[in-house]
Amino acid sequence: MAGPFGRSWVSSVRALADRRPSRRRERARSALSARTVAGQVFLLQAVVVVLLVAAAVVALVLQVRGDSESEARNRSVAVAESFARSPGVREALEGPDPTAELQPITEDVRKAADVDFVVVMDTRGIRFTHPLPEQIGRRFVGTIEPSLAGRVTVESVHGPLGEEVQAVVPVRGDGGEVIGLVSAGLKVQNVAGELNQHLPVIIGTGAGALALGTVGSALISRRLRRQTHGLDPAEMTKMYEHHDAVLHAVREGVLIVGGDGRLLLANDEARRLLDLPEDAEGRHVDDLGLDPRTAQLLASGRVAEDEVHSAGDRLLNVNHMPTDRDGGPPGSVATLRDTTELRALSGRADVARKRLKLLYDAGVRVGTTLDVERTAEELAEFAVPRFADYVTVDLAEPVLRGEDPKPQGSGSHPLRRAAANGIREDAPFYRLGQLITFVPRTPQGAGFDTGRAIVEADMAAFRGWQTQDPDRARQIIAFGIHSMMSVPLRARGDILGMATFWRSEKPEPFDEEDLSLAEELVARAAVCIDNARRYTREHTMAVTLQRSLLPRNLPEQSALEVAYRYRPAQAGVGGDWFDVIPLPGARVALVVGDVVGHGLHAAATMGRLRTAVHNFSTLDLPPDELLWHLDELVARIDLGEEAPDGGGAAVTGATCLYAVYDPASRRCAMARAGHPEPALVHPDGSVEFPELPGGPPLGLGGLPFETAEVHLPEGSRLVLYTDGLVENRDRDIGEGLALLRRSLTGQPDRTPEETCEAVLDALMPERPSDDIALMVARTRVLSSAEVAQWDVPSDPAAVGRVRAAAAERMAEWGLEEMAFTTELILSELITNAIRYGAEPIRLRMIRDRNLICEVSDASSTSPHLRRAATTDEGGRGLFLVAQVAERWGTRYTAEGKVIWTEQPLP
Repeated sequence: MAGPFGRSWVSSVRALADRRPSRRRERARSALSARTVAGQVFLLQAVVVVLLVAAAVVALVLQVRGDSESEARNRSVAVAESFARSPGVREALEGPDPTAELQPITEDVRKAADVDFVVVMDTRGIRFTHPLPEQIGRRFVGTIEPSLAGRVTVESVHGPLGEEVQAVVPVRGDGGEVIGLVSAGLKVQNVAGELNQHLPVIIGTGAGALALGTVGSALISRRLRRQTHGLDPAEMTKMYEHHDAVLHAVREGVLIVGGDGRLLLANDEARRLLDLPEDAEGRHVDDLGLDPRTAQLLASGRVAEDEVHSAGDRLLNVNHMPTDRDGGPPGSVATLRDTTELRALSGRADVARKRLKLLYDAGVRVGTTLDVERTAEELAEFAVPRFADYVTVDLAEPVLRGEDPKPQGSGSHPLRRAAANGIREDAPFYRLGQLITFVPRTPQGAGFDTGRAIVEADMAAFRGWQTQDPDRARQIIAFGIHSMMSVPLRARGDILGMATFWRSEKPEPFDEEDLSLAEELVARAAVCIDNARRYTREHTMAVTLQRSLLPRNLPEQSALEVAYRYRPAQAGVGGDWFDVIPLPGARVALVVGDVVGHGLHAAATMGRLRTAVHNFSTLDLPPDELLWHLDELVARIDLGEEAPDGGGAAVTGATCLYAVYDPASRRCAMARAGHPEPALVHPDGSVEFPELPGGPPLGLGGLPFETAEVHLPEGSRLVLYTDGLVENRDRDIGEGLALLRRSLTGQPDRTPEETCEAVLDALMPERPSDDIALMVARTRVLSSAEVAQWDVPSDPAAVGRVRAAAAERMAEWGLEEMAFTTELILSELITNAIRYGAEPIRLRMIRDRNLICEVSDASSTSPHLRRAATTDEGGRGLFLVAQVAERWGTRYTAEGKVIWTEQPLP
């Protein structure tokens, strides 16, 4: 409070002090005398400091003692539990001589762990070990029943070493039963020894605190002497009279309020400004008829600087300060100044405050998503009814697609109505979603072309805005809309569209201040719309890339009926993928994988992995070997893409599951690399998750992959998925798998398509944070009528018999016209197997979409196609097979190899 009152008070004190230099020096010499206030304060503070230091020393001693005992108990428990779980303790207890094996070990542990004893005993409490050898074989002193029940016991006892703190823990056998006990502990005198070590520090600290408190008390007494200037009561009385005169002479209101909220003093100016009654002093501030806000401030004691309060028709500037901040009496002092002339300025400030709050609220509520249309809707929803009665938002067509808008001055401006909101729904505006071409004379057309906002304060004057649609203009006027303001949505130099504000119920038309507010509001919304547009463009590009890398149509095959679903993440595409790959022998491979992360890099990496799986599948490798090759490929990709500074985008984190189904044997071989296990729905509707050996994610290397085989009855449904289906921010993977099981259980007659829909309905989140790939495959089985199999003796004479049997079966299948080429193929393959292979030799023929011939033997040596020279006597067999068959190849099995061929059916 730097008013006239404060300055006069300081001046008077200085003047009075200057007139009495000799008296001040005389009192300074006796300042610390017990007869002075300063001396009494010093003595009182010294006594308080001594008491506080003594109490602190006692508290520290008790705390150190408690901490020492707690440390002893914790150390005993830790040593006993560690020794009970140590390797060899259980075997020693079950051995013939536990003492001989455990006594040296316990002594080493006792010394290393800094405890006084480690005792091992049987379940009856008979000691096997003890620091005092004569105690071995005697009964343990202490409570062991809780430990026999499997709990840890800590207690203080009088044992062989005196007063002891000990812990007892159980030693469990292979079956979990208690086979012995271990106790560790310390002597109480050792615990007390730690306390004695701390006493010098505690006492020293207390002495230092006492000295510091004494010095502080002396300094406080000295400060008190300086503040009173050594004045006696008479001089203080004169000082009061002087200040009382000054108090009532200043032109600033002064109020002093006690700690109980009662008015202690009010000068003449305060009484005038607040119109206080004559008996105001002594009454509570709530009873003085003050403005409630002013009364609350005076009673609260809080600090206030230049707050504006009303008092009748006056506006008062109030400063309020508590008096007890520097050790003064409880209460507060307030100063008042008449600032009625600031009322008009205050009103304008209130309007500005409301507009700032409106813009702040808009920043919070507009642009909450990265969706262009939703952001436009949020702008329309926010402005009604705060700022306008109706709002329409029209955006350029390229903006809605995520593209750059056309440059200004490019001719006509077709805009699509992206949002509309109002206090009523029957306003005669263009409908939502309509494409509108605004003519240049309209505010929207002119604003889009020039980038300037336009206000139509009186729409009934028809100054050109109606040229777009005269009939609709008359309907708008008849509806009661009287004022319009059109503001371009400009962001980063581009105009994205137009926002138009309309008023009907609000009587005042739009003015320049409204235009300024609307331009700032629309500018913030335009940045959000542009961000959403850019995100839409990037998201569309990534989704297009990802969908181009995923299979568009599943290949034709007879082993499985497959349905699939792919859902990209809301925030960006990821690396989830799936595939169906026909294999030789009517088999089919199912693949599902996931590249961790989002964006173009994840989608591109997914495409590379999918291509690699296709290439590796042509080698007809087992699932575990295929994943091993894929893991090696990912490791090489990571090594090749690593930037010099280590900032390259690695693929580590990709997962994959590869399954091969054989419709003839009904077996499905599967292996996974860090991927969730598939779900298997049996024909009766029951669901299980086959336990597949879990391999590491691709690219980590170092660990092998394993293949597991399961038998799939006809009509079984194999469900493969990525982790985005069962796991998200609001649901852990355990809950997701339970939901997946419930959605698949029952309904055995569901088709794969129906199963996909049911699973997505149950688990698909409203805004998925990760990609979701789902594939459902229902198994089919090749009947015995479509498969023929023979065991071939290792005798060249058997070739003719097998060839004749194959011809008979082809006749049954109605494939007589293929008999000649098939016999030629079989003759070559069987002859090679007999000559170069090993028994057993088998022939299998399958009539599927193609005629498949397979010759297997126990040798791992594969024949190679070569072109024989004119002088060679052999080497033309496989060349002929390759010419007459559509495809041929070799696949290796655990028993050997299979040479196969495929011929198209007539």
